[in-house]
Amino acid sequence: MLQLQTIRENKEGIIIALKKRNLDVEPILSAVLDLDEKRRSIQTELDATLAESNKLSKEIGILFKSGKAEEANTLKEQTAGLKEASKQLGEELNATAEALQEQLYLIPNIPHESVPAGNTDEDNEEIFRQGDIPELAEGALPHWELAKKYDIIDFESGVKITGAGFPVYKGKGARLQRALISYFLDKNTAAGYTELQVPHMINEASGYGTGQLPDKEGQMYHVQADDLYLIPTAEVPITNLHRDDMLTASDLPIKYTGYTPCFRREAGSYGAHVRGLNRLHQFDKVEVVRIERPDASYQALDEMVEHVKKILVELKLPYRILRLCGGDLGFTSALTFDFEVFSTAQDRWLEISSVSNFETFQANRLKLRFKDENGKKQLAHTLNGSSLALPRVLAGILENYQTKDGIKIPEVLVPYCGFDIIN
Repeated sequence: MLQLQTIRENKEGIIIALKKRNLDVEPILSAVLDLDEKRRSIQTELDATLAESNKLSKEIGILFKSGKAEEANTLKEQTAGLKEASKQLGEELNATAEALQEQLYLIPNIPHESVPAGNTDEDNEEIFRQGDIPELAEGALPHWELAKKYDIIDFESGVKITGAGFPVYKGKGARLQRALISYFLDKNTAAGYTELQVPHMINEASGYGTGQLPDKEGQMYHVQADDLYLIPTAEVPITNLHRDDMLTASDLPIKYTGYTPCFRREAGSYGAHVRGLNRLHQFDKVEVVRIERPDASYQALDEMVEHVKKILVELKLPYRILRLCGGDLGFTSALTFDFEVFSTAQDRWLEISSVSNFETFQANRLKLRFKDENGKKQLAHTLNGSSLALPRVLAGILENYQTKDGIKIPEVLVPYCGFDIIN
């Protein structure tokens, strides 16, 4: 959520910046400023009314003590009117503040100056590529056919149990999945991230805190009886650990990692690009989250990008990094780098990680602040990244490591799997 003071001081700059997202926010910013002015005006009137009421109450006490009951009762009639007026003003103030908050929730984050203009993912900017794309033998199969051939993922049973997008991993497929989770967590903890196990459901306040609500409400599974949401990513519960916290400069940076299943409705997803593991409603992901000082957050973002690169180099998967354009940038992000692995059998790139800096956008919603060395209160910067999302990494391994004798296991994963080939 953008800060009100920023909107007051730089309305035109925000309008220009958000044009990178192909949005005209002038009407909503004007509505925000009008509501803010109304809220402050009501607050001023309410403060004056309460002050007058308090003043009269003191005078009434003095008059009663002086035996001037008639004059005191006359003033009491005035205070009754003031109390009714203050009640009405308080109700109006609350309604105005709520309307203002609802409008603020609708405004996305301001893109970083380096974000390229563009409308769709086709306008994203490739900034790095590494790894040779393997040449597969004739008759190479996509991962969903490999999964069936080697009986390692059962998509049909997942449909029977739950529905499309809920696969069942079997045998060496399940062990490879578990190996990837352990490997990712070990890499992250070795890099200084503290491992967490967090709830897989969140309340509404947590959804608003990190920006999934109201923006992504239609993409989240909602348990209506308890008003809880299944998490779309571990970022949400992990970052909300510090909602309403006042940290100190010495607490920062904070670095967390955690594995969770993730749940996304993916409403409207269909077609060949969602086959197999390409897009699921339930999938596993290991996440990294950082809370940083504002002057250190972009160095932290670079460190997170380099960290994911090292993992992909160890897995020996061909990958590229994209800087997302304004039209493809997430609602809460100021700058995002997507990692994509090349699926040789599908002849297409698959997104396997997003690494983002949200600057103060989430922290403002979360009321996540810290006191600097001078005791000044500041909003922290929050960042997160997939390290990594498993389904498409697994798809890339199955397809790129397939041979006529079976699917080889990346060398770095063999100690975690306990086998070196699926055949």
